[in-house]
Amino acid sequence: MDPPRSSFVTRFAPSPNGFLHLGHAYSALTAGGAARAAGGRFLLRIEDIDRARARPDFEAAIYQDLAWLGLGWEEPVRRQSEHFDEYARALDRLEARGLLYPCFCTRREIAAALTAPHGPEGAVYPGTCRVLTDTERRRRRDAGDDPARRLDLARALAEAGPLAFTESGSTVTVDPDRLRAEIGDVVLARKDVPASYHLAVVHDDALQGVTTVIRGDDLAFATPLHRLLQTLLGLPAPAYRHHGLVTDADGRRFAKRDGAVTLRALRATGVTPPEIRARLGV
Repeated sequence: MDPPRSSFVTRFAPSPNGFLHLGHAYSALTAGGAARAAGGRFLLRIEDIDRARARPDFEAAIYQDLAWLGLGWEEPVRRQSEHFDEYARALDRLEARGLLYPCFCTRREIAAALTAPHGPEGAVYPGTCRVLTDTERRRRRDAGDDPARRLDLARALAEAGPLAFTESGSTVTVDPDRLRAEIGDVVLARKDVPASYHLAVVHDDALQGVTTVIRGDDLAFATPLHRLLQTLLGLPAPAYRHHGLVTDADGRRFAKRDGAVTLRALRATGVTPPEIRARLGV
């Protein structure tokens, strides 16, 4: 008889907008190793909500690269582009409670705003469209402007109340002032991308029963926002574990444009999975 499986569930959730590199390998192997050590489950999710950048060849390469590394995952793989209707229903729930508002500003306009502070994702929205009257919003829509949908952070924080999450076994209290300064009224849907990463990831982690989110330090800034969205949508909160990033000799983290360190390029030069694991220390 097989031993009982634990309730531990984690995932690796890449976007198919480039080939996987050493940093992705480290994250995938770390999550897969944690699931194996816990006797739990390891999921693969394809985060392809940005259809303009997602490509079938990149998605196919994800499966090939992970299998080459020796990772296995449960089927079927969830592809976010197949579930926009689910994200739309979550957005509608937030909008019905007055927690979203339409935003007609362009990215260039936001970046050019002298009062816009900057956070991990760039310029923090200064709230220009939050104060538009219903009449002005109708006028802009009638003129053909298709708005994004932004979270009214002040209202959302007031409704949610105090927030906390678990990071590597410790309880972390969400600082509302830091959330305002670093993220602000974040976009949850745009015309070209009908659900943001932030909305889709909390929805899917809950739907798939993820108990521990293991991801890079570059996404640690988003955890307070994710905890807020989980609370607003009545979703369970997973534990979080953020790991360090793989960097080059100059201390710069790898990016998908770094072709020399993609897994397919390394494989083509004869590098083996054990050598990858040894280099990454996993």
